[in-house]
Amino acid sequence: MKKRVLKTAMVAALGLGLMGSVWAQEKIALVVSTLNNPFFVTLKDGAAEKAKELGYELVILDSQNNPAKELANVEDILVKGTRVLLINPTDSDAVGNAVLAANKAGIPVITLDRASAKGDVVTHIASDNVAGGKAAGDFIVEKLGKDAKVIQLQGIVGTSASRERGEGFKQSQEANGFEIIAAQPADFDRAKGMNVMQNLLTANPNVEAVFAENDEMALGALRAIRSAGQNNIVIVGFDGTDDAIKAVERGQMAATIAQQPELIGAKGVEAADLIIKGETPDSHIPVELKVITE
Repeated sequence: MKKRVLKTAMVAALGLGLMGSVWAQEKIALVVSTLNNPFFVTLKDGAAEKAKELGYELVILDSQNNPAKELANVEDILVKGTRVLLINPTDSDAVGNAVLAANKAGIPVITLDRASAKGDVVTHIASDNVAGGKAAGDFIVEKLGKDAKVIQLQGIVGTSASRERGEGFKQSQEANGFEIIAAQPADFDRAKGMNVMQNLLTANPNVEAVFAENDEMALGALRAIRSAGQNNIVIVGFDGTDDAIKAVERGQMAATIAQQPELIGAKGVEAADLIIKGETPDSHIPVELKVITE
């Protein structure tokens, strides 16, 4: 009798253990626009740490800034299975097809940092990019006055982040009257930021400040400016990456509008956890920004 009771208890314990294992291995997918950018690497790390803390398996796929690869990544993960899809879009318009595919498969979607122009998204987690863009313009005015002549390096055309940061910067320009003497995309890329800035410096030697819509472009612009020997130009970036903060501390950049990418990733997994548990997160979850100047 004792042996039978012991055996039953062992089977029950094994069953509970297997159930716990299944729960611990619930899958959440994270599709990232690119892991060739420190900002998104930090976002990924924040998501991975929170997933580990909450007991989820986080599957991470890199879209390499390619909308076609992004769609292929989503289609692949939908076949393999996931409870929730976290996606950091390569492009707000192009990602719509991936979101619609997830909608059709009945998989809840959460967007991170950049929004989707199409499809149903449970929640969007991002900084207030409009406020950040305005803060950048206002900072330049504080440093140089309302007559400042500014070059704007824009991000990837079509992304919500670039559009919103540009909108906020325009709001500051309209309120303060500084002059945007040139504006050109450099695709959120450091090397492109340097190349575009070199060309714009040649065409606009009277430039006094640069606003780059992310830190990678700002650091590229910094390299171009230092090569040209024009070290008095005020450079403002956006994101608060480690490299940019170091450049601010060294006095090479004037400021960066700091997001908290690690927190964006972590909040994405927390929202996924709520969905899996049958709860509904807020439709928009903001992450605080701050201006780093030293």
